[in-house]
Amino acid sequence: MQVEVLFFATLKDQAGRERLRVTLEAEATVAALKSRLAAELPALAAALPTALTSINHEYAFAEDRLQEGDEVALFPPVSGGNVPPTIFRVTNEVLDLDVLTQSITLPTTGAVCVFTGLVRGVTERADDLIGPHQTLRLEYEAYLPMAEAKMKQVADEIRDRWPKVEGIAIVQRLGVLEPGTPTVLIACSAAHRDTGVFEAARYGIDRLKEIVPVWKKEIGPQGEVWVEGHYTPGEEDRGPLRETNDE
Repeated sequence: MQVEVLFFATLKDQAGRERLRVTLEAEATVAALKSRLAAELPALAAALPTALTSINHEYAFAEDRLQEGDEVALFPPVSGGNVPPTIFRVTNEVLDLDVLTQSITLPTTGAVCVFTGLVRGVTERADDLIGPHQTLRLEYEAYLPMAEAKMKQVADEIRDRWPKVEGIAIVQRLGVLEPGTPTVLIACSAAHRDTGVFEAARYGIDRLKEIVPVWKKEIGPQGEVWVEGHYTPGEEDRGPLRETNDE
């Protein structure tokens, strides 16, 4: 199928054109379209993770599916203030560490601290009675709307604790993943390395493991098992914008 892609503002400059007709597989998603554009227009790649998307004049998101003849617009956040780049996403797409790092890099950035979790081929836990064992693959799933909302909460908490952090990326991959495959990325950028980026990235991955609803199934020669954590969220883990009926 073919869709018509329109570029606006800075994305138009980076793409070097106002529009492009793109051929995709039937029912491809917005995420697949962005991946295709990153390959065809490398100068645009760094801007795509934070680019807003609409389909036929309505906002669209990564998992939304495209149809023949759709008009897709790509544009930066609308004018209205200087907001530091923040990415929080749950995706089935391959994690491109270079693109994600570039997407939180500003002209003032001099340091980016990145943590990447990988699928282990051999797993050993302190509370595991069977000891070290082979892992053939992991299967990740998430409660999507809540996961992205809690990722935003983690990013907000990082900014409260380390105000000199400039950009933040929190990205979790889903699906069946082989050993050695990146599964999660936490990246924080700042002007200098001594502004809290190391501590912020460490806090980000620890907090994600506590409150973001993502689960993994470990698959190996010994069978399959869902791996559960030990942290139980409390009142202090509620997001600050949660509405209540309290007077």
